[in-house]
Amino acid sequence: MRSNILAIVLITMLTGCVSTSNQESTGQFVDSSAITVKIKSLFLADREMKSLSITVKTFKGKVELSGFVDNLAQKRRADDIARKVDGVVSVTDAMVVKS
Repeated sequence: MRSNILAIVLITMLTGCVSTSNQESTGQFVDSSAITVKIKSLFLADREMKSLSITVKTFKGKVELSGFVDNLAQKRRADDIARKVDGVVSVTDAMVVKS
């Protein structure tokens, strides 16, 4: 009985750490969170980008940038900053230029 309980606990723990196509493993979640924080901090440190309302979402190294920018140059700058962060696999640009 005790070995059955131990086996169930181990299986539950192991499957909780497995990645699927729409779910990250614990390690991937931590990596994605670190990428998001790094990009946001680079935006805040950049004089041109810090006042913008850009949302950064990361999933398995794939970054999505959304929100509003004042011009096309800011849009390109945000994309360039995100692409240079270690661990970024791709960047999807869903930002809108204010008119």
